[in-house]
Amino acid sequence: MNDDKPGGPVLAVMGVTGSGKSTVGVALARRLGVPFADADDFHSAANIAKMSAGVPLDDEDRVPWLRAIGAWLAAHSAGGGVATCSALRRRYRDVLREAAPGVTFVHLAGDPALVRPRVAGRAGHFMPVSLVDSQFETLEPLQPDERGIVLDLGRPVERLVDDYLAAADRLRAS
Repeated sequence: MNDDKPGGPVLAVMGVTGSGKSTVGVALARRLGVPFADADDFHSAANIAKMSAGVPLDDEDRVPWLRAIGAWLAAHSAGGGVATCSALRRRYRDVLREAAPGVTFVHLAGDPALVRPRVAGRAGHFMPVSLVDSQFETLEPLQPDERGIVLDLGRPVERLVDDYLAAADRLRAS
């Protein structure tokens, strides 16, 4: 798990838009006492404009964004840190792992019916509800050989943090 380092774990909180990545990421970072970074802050103006227009990003759009997040994770590998990143495809997670080999993915997984109202209710966010289905279509769940924990996005934030901590303890013990 790499969660037993003195400075704390290096985590990438992943999932579709509206899954709660930022909220859970902030809560995890706070509980673990490590820095937090939101993936939205790494997007270029062109990426934001494209998504705001309801157009999904393609891989060419994503690569510089993923590399920037990976660099942030790598820079925090000694002391720990939590970053959000949709990381919907394995090859996107591979970019993050290439930069920060010790990263653990925390996948907030759940039903599109829970996510759509969350996205629709976000004021001033660039991601429209029309892209929720494309995110679920793109999503490739974590594979058994990927270091990660899957959590139910329908649970309250503090319970999700507790669930992560319990799962990390179980993985360390095994």
